[in-house]
Amino acid sequence: MAVAVREVRASYAFVERNFNLVKRYWGWEVVFLVYSIVNSLAVTYIGAGMQQISGQTIDTGFLILYLLIGTLVWSYLSVVFDAISDMITWERWEGTIEYTFMAPVHRITHMIGTVLFAVLYGIIRTAAILFVVSLFFHIDLSHANFLSATFVLLIGSISFVGLGIVTAVLPLMFTERGAQMTRIVEAALLLVSGVYYPIQVLPGWLQAIGRVSPATYVLDGMRKSLMNDATLLALAPTLVPLLVIGAASIPIGMTIFNSAERAAKRNGSLKRNG
Repeated sequence: MAVAVREVRASYAFVERNFNLVKRYWGWEVVFLVYSIVNSLAVTYIGAGMQQISGQTIDTGFLILYLLIGTLVWSYLSVVFDAISDMITWERWEGTIEYTFMAPVHRITHMIGTVLFAVLYGIIRTAAILFVVSLFFHIDLSHANFLSATFVLLIGSISFVGLGIVTAVLPLMFTERGAQMTRIVEAALLLVSGVYYPIQVLPGWLQAIGRVSPATYVLDGMRKSLMNDATLLALAPTLVPLLVIGAASIPIGMTIFNSAERAAKRNGSLKRNG
């Protein structure tokens, strides 16, 4: 019991530390938040203006909601992904990487704290974006099933956690370019996951990649939940792949990360910045 309490407190310490980092660099957080809000508005206005662009009669309300769900869900998932994959980069920036990785704390405890921060911060930031966007658009959620949407988002978060852990290996192993490499992974996910369009419009080989991206299923499930009142039973074809991806990616990610950590400690590249 005492060991469990100690591990829980250690995980919370990482949550608190990361929120303190957000407060310390609040200026950057404001910049990123404003950018995310403006990006969400710009994308949503594409839906509002599609009738004028095409010259055809279009249900712009449907397009607005379709694009808004895509931008909000991607904003949340990208925050979760970034917070986990940037874990090593943050430690190097702060000069604490050796202290953290040599501390008598289980790596899974470290990861749980980072994940909890990522989820909480992602929810807060996405709620702020939704609040501002709702001042510009009338959002019709009369056909929304919020229970299904919440369940999809929670399961999807687990799947993205595993992917974030795998990607966190890049800055650990490649000190000069690892952080930039994580952005390439994120950009690839944005392209193939159907954030702003159905993946069926992509070339066949990109569709195949999109079908193994957890974001594809999260976005599909959220749209069905919030636009078509889909029940959990109806979402089974979406939830099952998410559960499989999450169940496989987290232990695989932890195994890869632990191996990379041991290698970095052996070759002395743990703290090296360049």
